[in-house]
Amino acid sequence: MSRRAAVILALSCFWSAGCQLVVQSMPAGMTEMPVSAAARTVDHPDDLTARGAAGVAPSAQPPEVSDVPATAAEISRLDLATALSLASGRSAEAAFAKARVEEAYGQLDRAKALKLPSLRAGLNYNKHEGRIQDVAGSVIETSRGSVYGGLGAGAVGAGSPAIPGVVAQFHVADAIFQPRIAALTVQARREGARAALNDAMLAAGTGYMELLRAEQELAICDEVVGLVEQLEQTTGQFAKSGAGTAADHDRALTELALRRCEQLRAEEAAAAASARLAEQVRWNQPGVLKPADTRMIPIELVPADQNVQQLVATALTSRPELAECRFLVGEAVERLNRERHSPLIPSVLLSASYGGLAGGLGSDLRHSADRLDADAMAYWELRQLGFGEQALQRESKARISQAQARRMQMLDQVAREVTESHLRVSGGRKQIETALQAVESAEQSYQRNLERIRNGQGLPLEALQSLQALAAARREYARSIADFNIAQLTLQRATGGRLQAPVENLQSAVTSP
Repeated sequence: MSRRAAVILALSCFWSAGCQLVVQSMPAGMTEMPVSAAARTVDHPDDLTARGAAGVAPSAQPPEVSDVPATAAEISRLDLATALSLASGRSAEAAFAKARVEEAYGQLDRAKALKLPSLRAGLNYNKHEGRIQDVAGSVIETSRGSVYGGLGAGAVGAGSPAIPGVVAQFHVADAIFQPRIAALTVQARREGARAALNDAMLAAGTGYMELLRAEQELAICDEVVGLVEQLEQTTGQFAKSGAGTAADHDRALTELALRRCEQLRAEEAAAAASARLAEQVRWNQPGVLKPADTRMIPIELVPADQNVQQLVATALTSRPELAECRFLVGEAVERLNRERHSPLIPSVLLSASYGGLAGGLGSDLRHSADRLDADAMAYWELRQLGFGEQALQRESKARISQAQARRMQMLDQVAREVTESHLRVSGGRKQIETALQAVESAEQSYQRNLERIRNGQGLPLEALQSLQALAAARREYARSIADFNIAQLTLQRATGGRLQAPVENLQSAVTSP
């Protein structure tokens, strides 16, 4: 024996002895469910009597997902209904869309207040020394000063205060059309917020189904690894006794290594799916997120008796994206109306100032008295000799064309999404039935191979191929159900309905094992 082999053997003995000592020192009950990959394997009552020389005969149905954590606080469980609820309340995308709605309401309030005046109050002091020209055009030498305080500021000389105290200055076209534009913007953003919320809930529902599928596939891998381990031990015993060959044992060892690699990939996929779902629902508690469901169960959200034409018609009247497009078209039309009427509608300036004015020659600031100034003006503007008006109208017409094109694109997209989701739902039902038949056939094949081995008519390795087929059939069955459920969620969202979990599939909310 080489030195390296001796060291490995010594370490193995030391490790085995240490593990045995730890197990013996553990309290009663803790040694019944060890924390390992094999702990996730569910033994069925019918399987206990079917243990033979070649291993355990698995159930025809996929195994349940049953995690045994090292610490109870390390795992938090979440069901579909809670995932959808958390997504609707915590989604960053939905929160951003809601904030845009609030911004649009602020713009609407500002547009409605365009006709209201602004209030200004202040004071000013003016001092002049030297030459100045009077109203008649004569240049005179003088020294004077003045002070003003009250509503407004900048009262110097005979003109109105430069800063009026009460002022309303606006384009009448803005006062007429801007509230309409802002109201349509509010409606569009509200529908956009609904669409963002639906997208967030769909992402959470899809993430939950992906996590449940990953956990189901991991449970299948764990059970298969346990069966292949027993098969490897059996082929090893057959090789030692001469009833089998070393090549059969080597093949079983290869299969075991491949299955363990597959198990590691399944663990990685489950952890990644858990992280994605935690992001989608913004999970803020420590530990790993696990599904509360233990089996893949087909869900029904959209009645199966509705044809695709009915679903498309429902979607065209219910999808918030289409309503958003309609409001955006209306907004663009109102902007064009504003630009068309702008040259014909005047701008208005209404101002009034009232305060006390004191002044005199030199530094004499006596003779204080009240002062009232009022101005009313209306003027028309033709921007850039009319070329500016043409350019703005052309720009507004282009925005209408863009909004209409976007609406047509959305109509086609909605019809495509409904049709595609309906096809996936219809095909998913057939795939589930076919996959279940494959599981049952693979189970029967595996059982027959076990019987041949027990009767001495076959070798343990003959069960390997049927075991591989059974594992593949179970994974396909789990994937078919997951894809069907995701298609149901997608179809529900595509038709404009609010996502929710079926009542018969609801479990408790967030729980800890």
